[in-house]
Amino acid sequence: MQTSVFAAWTDVSSTAPAQYPQVVRPEEWQARARAHAARAQPWVDDRIVRRAHDRKHAINDFLFEYYPYSPTKLATWHPGHGVVLEGPDAKAYLQYSGYIATQEGVTTDSGALRKHRARLDLALRILTGTMSRPAGTGCFGLHEWAMVYGQDQEQVRHAYLPLRVSPAQVTATVDDVGLRCTHIDAYRFFTPQAKPLNPIEPTRETQPDLEQPGCLHAGMDLYKYAFWFSPFVGSDLIMDCFENSVMIRELDMRASPYDMAPFGLTPVRVETAEGRREYADAQHELMVRSDPLRERLAKTLQLLANCDEHAAGLEDH
Repeated sequence: MQTSVFAAWTDVSSTAPAQYPQVVRPEEWQARARAHAARAQPWVDDRIVRRAHDRKHAINDFLFEYYPYSPTKLATWHPGHGVVLEGPDAKAYLQYSGYIATQEGVTTDSGALRKHRARLDLALRILTGTMSRPAGTGCFGLHEWAMVYGQDQEQVRHAYLPLRVSPAQVTATVDDVGLRCTHIDAYRFFTPQAKPLNPIEPTRETQPDLEQPGCLHAGMDLYKYAFWFSPFVGSDLIMDCFENSVMIRELDMRASPYDMAPFGLTPVRVETAEGRREYADAQHELMVRSDPLRERLAKTLQLLANCDEHAAGLEDH
């Protein structure tokens, strides 16, 4: 039965990187696990040390607090669905939800995908919808400005960060340039005064119909849609999405009205025409970087959906 389920994984696309089930020898998967841990360790160590000393970081904290995926989970390697880990040490993976033991070794359990099906369908709707639309540009990162619009330093969401511009400059910039936000998880943090200035009102229900590839938050959320389905989505793809999110968040905050100098970052002064051109160029570069990740993730999630359907068909018979 397990092999038949893996067959559904293979048959979806002729461009699949390997035949499944792919049995991996202990020395190979353990080397991959160590490489992944080394890749994640700087981010993990930084987070742990800063928390111990109650030091905040406007970029890195966001990746662990806004996105609820712990440092331990980020550092733990999972091969992804369709891979069988050989050897006695592989039994350690049975402590994680979603794994089963087979005659060949330890692998993820297709039957466990069922509980993720509603979320899987939602993520696929969002990802495929995003890929089908033209990029919306011209927002110039003003969502962060809209989150402090009409507020003073004591009222702003990130009160520990000093504003680099005055509240009056925030108001003047938003009023002059305008808001063009399509992302619910940015829009929901707008101040009450700013929300009516946005031409649309994104909601959770309309998210699959509004997401577009030019949006920085849509690029960052690839990380969320990847780790939602761990361990079925492999850690290599999750880490690629994490690092992409770090780069996007950096531009997000450089273009914000906050002073990022304490973090070694120069501002993108979107309150000026030159700064808006700089932002648009950086936004395009990040979109080009995010597009292949979105395609990889959508393909992976579609394969998971097909495996779930195949497993359900076997259960019915």
